[in-house]
Amino acid sequence: MLNRWLLTLGLLLFLVLFSFPAYAGNISISAASSLNEAVSEICRQYGTQHPGVSLARNFAASGTLANQIVNGAPADLFISANPKWMDYLVKQGRVSRTEVRNLADNALVVIGHKERHVDSLAVLTKFSRIAIGSPKSVPAGGYAEKAMQGAGVYEQLKREKQLVIAKDVRQALMYAERGEVDVAFVYRTDALLARKAVILYEVPSVLYPPVTYPVALTAAGKRNSDAEDFFSYLKSSEAAMVLEKFGFVVTMQPDSP
Repeated sequence: MLNRWLLTLGLLLFLVLFSFPAYAGNISISAASSLNEAVSEICRQYGTQHPGVSLARNFAASGTLANQIVNGAPADLFISANPKWMDYLVKQGRVSRTEVRNLADNALVVIGHKERHVDSLAVLTKFSRIAIGSPKSVPAGGYAEKAMQGAGVYEQLKREKQLVIAKDVRQALMYAERGEVDVAFVYRTDALLARKAVILYEVPSVLYPPVTYPVALTAAGKRNSDAEDFFSYLKSSEAAMVLEKFGFVVTMQPDSP
């Protein structure tokens, strides 16, 4: 009787282990809010080709994500909307400097409903509500702050409390879409997603640092072969086509053989 029971148990274990497809693994991706649609589509494409891999996506302001990673949040891959927060993770030992690549570029614009008129940043002083991402954690907000400082209007706008601080660039976009602010600073790629708000002004690039999206595997990601494979996929022509579709300028090149 005991031998029969052991034989049955062994058969059940065999069925559990070998009768179902093996799952390759899990990948945790932390990416800047402005990459939501593009990265989500890339993940769907990759998932179709790798049905055994689960891709968990976390989108938020780059500073928020970086702090989450430092505090132990799971992340195999980090894509920041500026070098500052990638550098922060390098200094904290969460990312190796040699792993960092530039994924894509973007640009800063001012959006609002079409009845608004903006032909320079100087006219912002005429508006009562201007949305920007928090400069402390949102790269788009930091770029906007630099641009307004360069145009000589930032201190006045801050003093007169005309700035509406958003938690991330997508919230700034939402405020402009709903007409809850007069204008908002967002990335050009975000503006392309708007339905009611339109691009009123393209901020001169000389007024703010280049908008680049560095990407890297974290220390945990380097130990995850599936994450390394996905990182390689980001360099593919398929991934590049998705990024370009959403308005990004692709800059990452495949590694040399």
